[in-house]
Amino acid sequence: MAAAGLWHRVGRLPEMAPALGRWPRAYSTPPAFAEVLRLPPKQLTKVCFIGRSNVGKSSLIKALFSQAPDVEVRISKKPGHTKKMNFFKVGKYFTLVDMPGYGYRAPEDFVDMVEAYLKERKNLKRTFLLVDSVVGITEVDNIAIEMCEEFALPYVMILTKIDKSSKGYLFKQVLQIQKFVNTQTQGCFPQLFPVSAVTYFGIHLLKCFIADITGSLK
Repeated sequence: MAAAGLWHRVGRLPEMAPALGRWPRAYSTPPAFAEVLRLPPKQLTKVCFIGRSNVGKSSLIKALFSQAPDVEVRISKKPGHTKKMNFFKVGKYFTLVDMPGYGYRAPEDFVDMVEAYLKERKNLKRTFLLVDSVVGITEVDNIAIEMCEEFALPYVMILTKIDKSSKGYLFKQVLQIQKFVNTQTQGCFPQLFPVSAVTYFGIHLLKCFIADITGSLK
């Protein structure tokens, strides 16, 4: 199934979205987002974070920027309520894009917003797909993975909330997800990144990886 059609299954009200057919297609892009697409092509390298609602994106981004007081990261009092794309400029090196969460809390213009950005932005270096380590890869995560594969997006899988389960259960989850990455994906980076925004486990390693792929270590 084409990714364009797949994405309608992850929206807040999938039954309201008409079939889009296969690529290419014309976008019905919101005016504000159209301005983003018209930005000059020469920009900072970008990486984006995407995941289902309540996977912990905002908390993870806040943990990554915990030692950067000049970068303000807002976290909603109601988890899973990011409704627009948020851009965080990290010095002169790169920009981190926080995508709206997909799933039942996704904004109505989610499909147009996310597909347009992922297809049109030429300076997007890597997509980070967040998966809840407690529940594993869900049906909507599978749809996101198929989208990354179909669009030929180089992506990385981050396992969030590793502090929420026992070591034995977490180990089992990591093995299952690692097997999935090794056997069912082509564009996914082979190494998983288990992290906790509470204990900060894995945060430093993830920071180093992002710095490396964005050229911030030069």
